[in-house]
Amino acid sequence: MKIGFIGLGNMAKAIIKGILDQQAAAPDDMIGNAKTRETKEAVSAAYGIRTAESNADTAAVSDVLILAVKPQYMQEVIEEIRDQVTEDKLVISIAAGKTLQWIEDMFGKKIRLVRCMPNTPALVGAGCTGVCVNDRVSQTDIDHSLKLMGSFGRAYLVPEHLMNAVGAVSGSSPAYVFMFIEAMADAAVAAGMTRKMAYEFAAQAVYGSAKLVLESGDHPAYLKDMVCSPGGTTIQGVRVLEDKGMRGAVIEALLAAVEQSNRL
Repeated sequence: MKIGFIGLGNMAKAIIKGILDQQAAAPDDMIGNAKTRETKEAVSAAYGIRTAESNADTAAVSDVLILAVKPQYMQEVIEEIRDQVTEDKLVISIAAGKTLQWIEDMFGKKIRLVRCMPNTPALVGAGCTGVCVNDRVSQTDIDHSLKLMGSFGRAYLVPEHLMNAVGAVSGSSPAYVFMFIEAMADAAVAAGMTRKMAYEFAAQAVYGSAKLVLESGDHPAYLKDMVCSPGGTTIQGVRVLEDKGMRGAVIEALLAAVEQSNRL
C-alpha cells in the first residue's frame, strides 16, 4: 500500500516519523510532494521516502493520500488532484476547519474521506488526534486511519460535530499549557531558581501529571486531592487559583476557540 503526502511540513514529518517508528509502513511505501524542491530533498534525505514532481503525480500513485496542507491551499490542491482521486483511494485531510462536506464539494464527487485534527505534540510522538469519516469509509479504512494517526500518539474516532471541540481541547490547548509552564517557571525564577532549571521542573511536572491521569484512570479531582495535604502548601496554592478564577478562565478560553472554529 502506497501512502502519499501532499505537503511536507512539520505535521507531515511528524506523521512520517511516527509511521516509520511504529513500522506501519516502509520508506519505499511513501511518497510526497511539497512546494519547494529544497523541502522535498530535505524530507527525502531525513526519512528515505520518495518524492514526486507534482501533486497530481503523488495522488496518482497513492492508495492512501494524506492532504497535509494549510486550509487556505486546500481548494487549489484539490483542483490539481481531482482527476487522480478515484473511488479506490482513501483520502485523509488534516486541514483545520475544512469539513467532510466542504472537501467533497471541492472534489465534486463522492470519495472515501477521513478528516483528522492532530496537534503539535505529534512532533514528539505524543499527539492526540480526532478522526471522523464520511459514509463511504469502511471499517477497514477506519482501522487503518486510526493506526496511522495513532503512530505518533493517540487517535480517537469522534463524530464530526465534535471536531471543533477536539480542536479546542487538543489542538489549541498546548498553547495554554505552554503559558502555564512559562508562568510556573517565572515563579520559580522569582524564588531563586535558574531559568533552565525552572523550565525543566515545570515541564516535567506537567508531563508527569498528564501521564498519571492517562495511566491511572483516576479522576483529576481525586489526583488533585492526593496532593493537597490538610493545612499544607498545595491547598493554599489551590485556594489562590480558585480565587483568581483559573477554572473559569480555562473554560472560557476553550469555548472561545470553539466559537472561532465555528466561524471559520
